Amino acid sequence: MKDEDLQRANEETRQAWEENAAFWDGRMGEGNDFVDVLTWPPTERLLEIAPGERVLDIACGNGLTSRRMAALGAEVVAFDFAPAMIEHARRRTTEYAGRITYHVLDATDVDALLALGEGRFDAALCAMALFDMADIEPLLRALSRLLRPGGCFVFSVLHPCFNHQYMTHLAELQDRDGEMVTTYAVKVFGYMTPGVAHGAAIPGQPRPQLYFHRPLHVLLGAAFREGFVLDALEERSFPPDHQPSGRNPLAWSGRFSEIPPVAVIRVRRPT
Repeated sequence: MKDEDLQRANEETRQAWEENAAFWDGRMGEGNDFVDVLTWPPTERLLEIAPGERVLDIACGNGLTSRRMAALGAEVVAFDFAPAMIEHARRRTTEYAGRITYHVLDATDVDALLALGEGRFDAALCAMALFDMADIEPLLRALSRLLRPGGCFVFSVLHPCFNHQYMTHLAELQDRDGEMVTTYAVKVFGYMTPGVAHGAAIPGQPRPQLYFHRPLHVLLGAAFREGFVLDALEERSFPPDHQPSGRNPLAWSGRFSEIPPVAVIRVRRPT
């Protein structure tokens, strides 16, 4: 995308999350199945937070990951580019308010990011938000200077191979030796080419937001170009006995236990 197209897409995304903030906060609260089952357990494990460490929470939304990290003893600096999201984050943050500082800040603004303090952070987290960013290269460029040597960046994303705008959920009924068996699967009809499309993080939200699809070589390549090394990768799916929380029979659940909708990745700045 050209610079002017990136700027327009970034502003459209900011406006969408500003408009969706109250709806998203009301539905998400302090977490849902995707957070509690898929993303947070490996995130907590890969961050390896020690009490007193300083962690940057990127695109923090209503601050649910900020509060979870503060509960582990971290000193958290958190930001989001939607002011309404930060309002919800501050309102929800009571017990750990002394350990969390919230900012309204754009992850594509390198100068604003560097103003947070070069070499100041032991770790950084971006939970399920890189695919909401029109451009991730400025963030990674800044992180290479914000993190101390040896510091890590952990991020969770919709799995670039299986969970994006170029796939559909399928259910097929088959007669297997007299028994009717339903098989659940995904059909992928695109992957290699980066793309952008409107979608809904939560069905029923006031306004669709843009999703930015990046195949793994593009997603990780942006980190590699800034000197990061791949340190860990976990693909996460719901266990077979997990029941869907809604009424959609083709929603992600234990029916798709062999297909990971989420990937959690850690890259590290070399010492």
